[in-house]
Amino acid sequence: MPDTSHTPVDPVALTQQLVQCPSVTPEEGGALRLLEKLLSDAGFACTRIDRGGVSNLFARWGSGNARTLGFNGHTDVVPVGDADAWTVDPFGAEIRDGYLYGRGATDMKSGVAAWVAAAIDFVADAPENASLVITITGDEEGDATDGTTAILDWMADTGEGMDDCIVGEPTSPDIMGEMMKIGRRGSMTTFFTARGVQGHSAYPHRALNPVPALAQLIADLTGHEMDKGTDHFDASTLAVTTFDTGNPATNVIPAECKATVNIRFNDAHTSDDLIQWLATEATRVGKATGVDIEMTTKVSGESFITPPGALSDLVANAVEAEVGRRPEASTTGGTSDARFVKNICPVVEFGLVGRTMHQVDERVEVAQIGQLKTIYSRIIRDYFA
Repeated sequence: MPDTSHTPVDPVALTQQLVQCPSVTPEEGGALRLLEKLLSDAGFACTRIDRGGVSNLFARWGSGNARTLGFNGHTDVVPVGDADAWTVDPFGAEIRDGYLYGRGATDMKSGVAAWVAAAIDFVADAPENASLVITITGDEEGDATDGTTAILDWMADTGEGMDDCIVGEPTSPDIMGEMMKIGRRGSMTTFFTARGVQGHSAYPHRALNPVPALAQLIADLTGHEMDKGTDHFDASTLAVTTFDTGNPATNVIPAECKATVNIRFNDAHTSDDLIQWLATEATRVGKATGVDIEMTTKVSGESFITPPGALSDLVANAVEAEVGRRPEASTTGGTSDARFVKNICPVVEFGLVGRTMHQVDERVEVAQIGQLKTIYSRIIRDYFA
């Protein structure tokens, strides 16, 4: 076993160091190099897993034969947008009035810093039957094709695994500790293209207008009640995100019209079922109008649930012990890399308040970073108790 003596890591200082790394997807920005050195010095065996121009990090402490608690997080961040709209340097990690500012401060460099600090504390005096795995990706905010999926592919090829996993996404809407995620809705986007015959608007009988046909299809889809919700999920939703002909002329019936819908769906559906429903509706409207309607779909992830039990109780008990508040078990919000982790082990998400993530002047309350480290420390301790 390597020497794991160390000086405790300050999670606030580490958050600052990570924020100062300009790791806008897919740029590594120095964030993973920083973590790799820190974890290696603490006795973790680190492996860089780079694929498709994306950098990822896998770190293990302890034997692969021991019970293994995993952590999944990301150091990549979304672009800063209009830098002039920020009141601080987006990568300066300035602390002002009790808040640490910078892109990624909330989503989710503070979560990564808090877990790494807690893990390094733990391995300094860990029981022999304990093992930790830390997986950090640089492709969570992007297409996510070469991030956590690349790590999991590498783990499968090398015989690595995790028995349970915590994902450090910010999970609380407003108050520290109010919510954890035990599942996520599925997400899919469908692109419709309706094709007719172009013509003069004064002679509509000589054209075949695709706009009313596609408008009818969209109206039918948005008017359809997908479900009323399930035991752990709110009702599924369908949102129209674009509707466009690209037609600058007021006296021309266009030959083509396009629309896009995004569906967030619960465990009453699969993406395959929904694709079949959309295709059936498009065919029906196409036959009724004579307009050819094509569709393509991109599935970001299926809905999933980690049933309430030992892992969610472990997290809830740790949060309650540290902040005096028992988190609600929720499945709200968008997608996260938990949708990939759930394929190999139970997974629960818990992190700090995410109110300012992706915003101008993204910031995190400094005190919450310390709170999150204490919660993570208790989770790790109690997991192996």
